[in-house]
Amino acid sequence: MRILSVHNRYQVRGGEEECYEAEINLLRQNGHSVISYEDHNDRIKTMPALQLAARTIWSQGDYTRIRRCLAEQPIDVVHVQNFFPLISPAVYYAAQAEQVPVVQTLHNYRLLCPNALFFRDGKPCEDCLGKALPVPSIHHGCYQQSRVASAVTTAMLSTHRALGSWQDKVDIYIALTQFARQKFVEGGLPADRIVVKPHFISPDPGPGTGQGKFALYVGRLSVEKGLDIVIEAWQSVGSNLPLKIVGDGLLADFVTEATQKFSYIEYLGRQPLAEVYALMGEATCLIFPSKWYETFGRVAIEAFAKGTPVIGAKHGAIEELIDHGRTGLHFNPGDANHLAEQVLWCLANPQTLAEMRVEARREFEKNYGADLNLKKLTEIYQKVAADRKN
Repeated sequence: MRILSVHNRYQVRGGEEECYEAEINLLRQNGHSVISYEDHNDRIKTMPALQLAARTIWSQGDYTRIRRCLAEQPIDVVHVQNFFPLISPAVYYAAQAEQVPVVQTLHNYRLLCPNALFFRDGKPCEDCLGKALPVPSIHHGCYQQSRVASAVTTAMLSTHRALGSWQDKVDIYIALTQFARQKFVEGGLPADRIVVKPHFISPDPGPGTGQGKFALYVGRLSVEKGLDIVIEAWQSVGSNLPLKIVGDGLLADFVTEATQKFSYIEYLGRQPLAEVYALMGEATCLIFPSKWYETFGRVAIEAFAKGTPVIGAKHGAIEELIDHGRTGLHFNPGDANHLAEQVLWCLANPQTLAEMRVEARREFEKNYGADLNLKKLTEIYQKVAADRKN
């Protein structure tokens, strides 16, 4: 098939960027033609505020360029990964004008929540869920801790909700988990047009040994990721199981301070993917402590691919990804004592831990391999293309 892949790249590289690139590579390797249409948030730094605000709601330039691209060559599907803020929902209208179906992957909750996380003041927040005008986000300055930036994002959401952009301009939405799908349905997206297709890992990194005798955190160092819970929990776990932390972000100094206080915590900074996989394979367990409702959790399936059980917060997509007692363990969200208890339980039950390693790897092979993902994705493309022709 011939796909136009549309993506507004982020200033901070994360799991979404890796998933986007993996998906494009997988399609190309299997004979599909993929044209990338991209912009990058680095350009925001030099853009006048009023221009950025207007463009967030409607980018006429992108509308024109995308229409031209679709008119000049045959395209079967426009797959939108992220339009915010520079490309804008104008991409949907450009595709409709050229009679090309649109698929939108829902990587976060942006269509329902201005800060995209359903997270405020250190805990999940659904104050704007389902609201035609999400005013609470402006009051609290939820997007970039700015009432002005929040007002612009709210204006974009409200304008396109009123225009029916979310209802009428997208043929199929892809949610990454059933949990995320349900939240989008609660927020007003059409239930009959939201399908669930998780991310995948390719190439398969292969299982590790789990003999490293340490726990591992991998991810963005930010408040919503729950690192403070991990640091607090490890004051109870201590040297029974040393903790290694991989990643970068706003809480890097906080993590560095923790390593100076506690010898059993090691901060490794950002690491290349090959080294991350090596660490995952040797880790006793991966800690996934997010405070926000994750829409997915690529780090969890990476751990599964290495045969490493995951101990994660029991809410959002994390609860769905981890089968408690089989592929890992749940702990009560935000509860450092319960997290410590689960870690220590693993150490006290080595036979069950070994069985969980086998099951974690089996879970990856069953649900998160490239072949299955390619099959599901091409079926979605074929369906929207056929429906549009009919």
